[in-house]
Formats: sequence, C-alpha cells, structure tokens
Amino acid sequence: MLKQLSSIILGIVIFILIIITFSSVYIVDETKQVFITQFGKIVRGPINGPEKTGENNEAGLYFRIPFIEKVHKFEKRYLEWDGDPNQVTTRDKLFIFIDTYARWRIVDAKLFFEKVQDERGAQGRLDDILDGEARIVVAANNLVEVIRSRQREVAVQETELLDDESQLKPFEDGRSALAQKVLDNAGPNLKSEFGIELLDFRFKRINYSQEVRSKIFERMISERSRIANKFRSEGDGEAAKIMGEQKRELKTITSKAYLQQQQIKGEADAKAVAIYAEAFNQSTDARDFYEFLKTMETYENTLSNKDTLILSTGSDFFRFMKNSAPENN
Repeated sequence: MLKQLSSIILGIVIFILIIITFSSVYIVDETKQVFITQFGKIVRGPINGPEKTGENNEAGLYFRIPFIEKVHKFEKRYLEWDGDPNQVTTRDKLFIFIDTYARWRIVDAKLFFEKVQDERGAQGRLDDILDGEARIVVAANNLVEVIRSRQREVAVQETELLDDESQLKPFEDGRSALAQKVLDNAGPNLKSEFGIELLDFRFKRINYSQEVRSKIFERMISERSRIANKFRSEGDGEAAKIMGEQKRELKTITSKAYLQQQQIKGEADAKAVAIYAEAFNQSTDARDFYEFLKTMETYENTLSNKDTLILSTGSDFFRFMKNSAPENN
C-alpha cells in the first residue's frame, strides 16, 4: 500500500515538473520580438529586436520563471494599416471621399508596449492620427492637387472644350506629394510617442461625392454632345460639298455629252443633205421630184382632217395641190 502511494506521489511530482519545464521554456521566432514582464513590469527585452545589442538577443530557445514572468510577442515584420473611407472638403469647397492605407513596423517594442500594449491598440491610434493628418492635408489643397499625380498632355484641343472647368488644369504638388506630406507630418510623432515607424502612406482611392459626380457627368455628357454635334455638322457640310461637286460634274458631263450629240447630229444632217443633194441634183426631173417629196412631207406634218387652209393661187402649196388633183372627164 505504501509502495503504491509512493508511486502516485512520484507520478504527480514528475507531472508537475514537466508542466513547470514546459512553462519555463519559450521560443523566440525570427519574425517576432519579445518582452518579458514580471507583475506588469518589463524585466527583460527586447529579444530579437530591430537593434540586436548585448548577449542572448537572437531568435531561439529561452527560459523564464513560470507563472511569474509573462512573455509578450510583437511582430517584427511590416504591418498593414487600412483606413476607413472618409468624406473630406478640399480648399476649393468640394466634397470628396478618400480611402487611404499605410505600412508600418514596430521599432521600439518597449515604448510600443507601454503606450498601446498590442497591435489592436496601435491600429486605433493610427486611425486617429493618419485620418486626421490626411484630412488636414486634403483640406489645405485644391481638388486638382488631390486627384492628379503627374502632368499629362492635353488630348482634346482647346477649341473643342465646353468651358474652363473642362480644361486639364495644371497642378504644383500632386497626390503623391500630398501623401508624402502626411508621411512627414505623422511619422516623427508616431516614432517618438509610440515606437512605430511609418514606412509608407498612400491614397488608395479618391472619389467625388454623389452631388459632385452628378454635375461632372452632366458636364461630360454636355461636352461630348457638343463635340458630337460639331462632328455631325462638319460631316453634313462635307456631304453637301461632295453632293455639290457631284452635281456640278454631272452637269459638266451632260453638257459635254449634249454638245457632242449635237455635233454628231449636225455632221450627220450635213452628210444626209449632201447625199440628198447629190442624189436629187442629177436632173431637172429629179429636182422636181425631191421638191414634191418635201412638199408632201410638209403637208403631212402641218395638215390634219380638222385644219382649214387658205392659200393664194400663186403659192407652191396651191400649185402642187392643184397639179395632184384628178382631171374631170
């Protein structure tokens, strides 16, 4: 019985020793920096910090007093801050929405632990400081400085612009310079007060408010409509010019064709007259017969059943009609 009790006690002791051993051992990862606190007070660290000074300041296996000393681990790598979209007023009294982001890291883990405790607390402080600095910088500049980042050549000629607001206005600093201002203004305070190094700050998205967007869309539609109407007017003018040239060329071609037709017809008539003259001028009877045929053609073309013709006795019409009448027996 005593032997069995001794075995149980020995097992409990071994179990406690194992728990104590595992509780006293901790591993410092290469991506972490560690502080050891005792009753809320920092007693050792930072271990594996950005500036590795002294002994036992590398990543690896370490020991602590179990249940008394507490291990606090902080990220050594770059961390992300993503701001909430905010409505801001520019210097020229226009409302816009800005969405920002930043990259930061912990450079003084002791100060960081004393001021914000952990990364969640740091995110809250970054929200307050970076959002405030972004508002201040945007409010101190006109809209063109916020939305543009580089100078570009004008793609539309000035004669095609609707108004002054449609022109591509020049700027002095631009969006990248404004982001750098936020970085310069907020960075030193964050480092000195919270042990945070602000590595980068950017405007992720900039958008107009609904009222401003509606006005911009209306102006864009009006400008595009005006340019489209101008193109249509130029097209109609070019079409009218082409039609005019076509009609003029058609009249020229028709006139030349009519002239050529009349010339050919005149030459043909001249040849026909020459042939008739040669045929009917061979004798007196031939000439009289030709004169008779032409007179008959004239009768046929000028007289009808309803016409009444009064002739003198000396006219050629009367002479041929009289000669063509049958003799009375």
